[in-house]
Amino acid sequence: MNASAAIDRHEMEGADGVHGAGDAVRDAAAAVEIDVLATSARDALARYVLAIADDAMLIGHRDSEWTGLGPILEEDIAFSSMAQDEIGHALVLYGLLHEHFGAPDPDDQAFLRDAPDWRNTVLCELPRMDYAYSLIRRALYDLGAAMRYEALTASAWPALASAATKLAQEKKYHLIHDRAFIGRLGRATEESHDRLQRALDTTFAHALAMWEPVEGESELVEAQIVPASAALQQRWLDRICTFLVASGLTPPAHHDGAADAWVADVAPADVGGRKGIHSEHLVQLLDAMQGMYRSEPGVNW
Repeated sequence: MNASAAIDRHEMEGADGVHGAGDAVRDAAAAVEIDVLATSARDALARYVLAIADDAMLIGHRDSEWTGLGPILEEDIAFSSMAQDEIGHALVLYGLLHEHFGAPDPDDQAFLRDAPDWRNTVLCELPRMDYAYSLIRRALYDLGAAMRYEALTASAWPALASAATKLAQEKKYHLIHDRAFIGRLGRATEESHDRLQRALDTTFAHALAMWEPVEGESELVEAQIVPASAALQQRWLDRICTFLVASGLTPPAHHDGAADAWVADVAPADVGGRKGIHSEHLVQLLDAMQGMYRSEPGVNW
């Protein structure tokens, strides 16, 4: 089997992994309305939605930095389009917080919060760096976000399930992009392979921290509102590592034959983003992203 066929076959087989991630949620017997949840569960749900919204907002901003700078026109357009998608995903999720939790309007959530109030994983705030880095980060994040959204389509909270259904559909196009370019460049030349491999070695530990749970997640899992992050992480590891190997790359992980599962050889890096602990890069990113909005408070852009 050639590399392209292996990747395509894996993508089809991997669909079961995405759907399986929602098993704990799919068994919900009835819809859950958040106004009847305990205060602790409501607070945890708000933190969860904010965390995944912040992920989308910041990786969208980072990828927008490729506009006009892409290595080829096709990728300039692709990264700009994916950035726009991510910011749109953030808007949908910030909208849930505004409508159901009394949070400020989405613009204020994005442009008036300081770094300690953000709940994104640190992976999404790190600098753009070179194209290989951005492409690998894109793939690691995209598969994780796609699996999370797919699992959330069966959330017992109907508003979240509805939003996740829309976002999961759009994520499919990101996965097609990632599969095509990483599969191609991973086996193209020695230089393209080495650049991707170095980027993978740099980003993988940060990507593992995507699965850091928010405080109170266990209550949400019990209520069948969200899937367990640990279960998603394992399914993500199995899929991403199989894909990377099929692309000619070597993930910092090994396959445990007895368990038929992939095991990371590195620990998650920069855990704490879900609690507001961030790198210095987030402050710099927010200065650039929020400057115009903050310069004219109250103006309708």
